[in-house]
Amino acid sequence: MKKVLFTLLTLGAASTGAMAQSSVTMYGVADAGLVFDKDAAGDRLNRVASGVASGSRIGFKGKEDLGAGLAAIFVLESGFNIDTGTSGQGGRLFGRQAYVGLTGSAGAVTLGRQYTPYYLALRDVADPFVIGLAGTASNIMATNYRIDNMVQYSTPTWSKLSADLAYGFGEVAGDNAKNRSMGGAVHYIDGPLNVTLTHHRQENALATQQTRNTLLATRYDFGVLQGNFGYADNRALDDSKSNDILVGFSAPFGATKLVASYIRHNDKSNANRDAQQWAIGAFYALSKRSDLYTGYGHISNKNGATYKVGNATDDGTGNSGFNLGMRHTF
Repeated sequence: MKKVLFTLLTLGAASTGAMAQSSVTMYGVADAGLVFDKDAAGDRLNRVASGVASGSRIGFKGKEDLGAGLAAIFVLESGFNIDTGTSGQGGRLFGRQAYVGLTGSAGAVTLGRQYTPYYLALRDVADPFVIGLAGTASNIMATNYRIDNMVQYSTPTWSKLSADLAYGFGEVAGDNAKNRSMGGAVHYIDGPLNVTLTHHRQENALATQQTRNTLLATRYDFGVLQGNFGYADNRALDDSKSNDILVGFSAPFGATKLVASYIRHNDKSNANRDAQQWAIGAFYALSKRSDLYTGYGHISNKNGATYKVGNATDDGTGNSGFNLGMRHTF
């Protein structure tokens, strides 16, 4: 009997230890707000929208300790429209992110549908609106959100430096160059300072033309406020060039955080379709997981430029927009 009890206790301890080494977490964002758009002619469109400050989503992420400092990881993240209950990202099951990989002392390798290093630098370092509200940098600047069939390697940090390399397979038979993408980023992080240099290149369906975007993103936390800066150099499919300059800040005042930014788009083509965006916003924390938000953005288009004020989920309909809503994270 003692042997039986000893065996059961041993198996139970081993099972508990194995469970402690594996974890799966469910998380998400529920975000809905009122959006008021107005175009240059004065026409208005008022609506209830989903994902104004942050895209509404539900996700699962997991990690299993494989021993010797190595772990298996995965993320499955589905976007949805809370105003209608429909799926986002064109109805994809896990349209926001879907990847699996390994992480350890030598870095991390992940495979699947993932955010590009360029997008993460713009969202997390340069843009004080974090690609949300009417002030999102994506209204004017290239974003390169996600890439299918992507392999990414992220290095460990050495002397405050780290890097990401990403390759997206075009998966066109007979020509590996068609539809492929390549990108990378180098990060220098020293306390309150984050400086990231990133590049993204995307081939067209025939591999005859490509878009190229290079971004220098900087964020510095002064304590009383956080300053943001971004400079992007762009080349479009038709080989025309442009650049963008972003300056902004965010400042906490108790439960309230104010954000503001200015973006200037300089079109270097003969058309000279320049644009400028001014934006301001505020978040009021009801708790650690829930907040109220408001934002206003205005774009001045020149020489036929057609940039619109959107938000975290949609592209907008006019050159000015006002938002008022609520966001809950879980």
